[in-house]
Amino acid sequence: MSYQTSQIERNYVLYARMQNARSLFMILKAINFKELATCFLSANGIKVTVEDAKCMQANAFIQTGLFQEYKCRKNSAIFRINLNILMECLGIFGLGNSVSGAPEPITNLKMYYCGYGTPLTLILEEGGVITDCSIKTHEAEETLDFEFYGSNVVNKIIMKAECLRETFGDLDMTSEVLKILTSPDMPYLRLSTFGHSGSTNIEYPKDSSVVEAFECNETQVNKSV
Repeated sequence: MSYQTSQIERNYVLYARMQNARSLFMILKAINFKELATCFLSANGIKVTVEDAKCMQANAFIQTGLFQEYKCRKNSAIFRINLNILMECLGIFGLGNSVSGAPEPITNLKMYYCGYGTPLTLILEEGGVITDCSIKTHEAEETLDFEFYGSNVVNKIIMKAECLRETFGDLDMTSEVLKILTSPDMPYLRLSTFGHSGSTNIEYPKDSSVVEAFECNETQVNKSV
């Protein structure tokens, strides 16, 4: 064990060990649409937040139960990190690139963070080969508060994510605007674009198989640019 590693293990704010780094890799992959992410550390786990132009936010919460060991010595800690670099480090042994028919190799992961201004250190081991990565952290910026309180929610629709993704693939990507109409009456939910080939409208009835929950109290039209 190097002197540097020994120092980290004595002075950490966060120590987490995961038997298979692939689990963390796949969770973060779902929100890896921007370069920087904000990490919130607590005794309950790690929350990773990614924002785009202060109008869209994605969160991934890695609960302590996903780790074989998890220790956080502060009530909370926060920092920003380059998510692209973190993903590259987690996949340094080529996650998901196993030979056809062979058991997928397991990459063991240890993570350390020693507080403000220090890097996030990853120690990965696979098949007896060990590598360590230190990723520079930055001071966190304020994130958007998207907390929705029940009394303030006018309309709420929960859909199957895979089906909604396919819907966006059918819309006209040359459109600069996406119009979303929600209503307690027909057409219930309508997505509209206005591109080079004309207007495109996709509607979902409230009893559609892709709609998990439909709670609309009034008609609303929102535009996303």
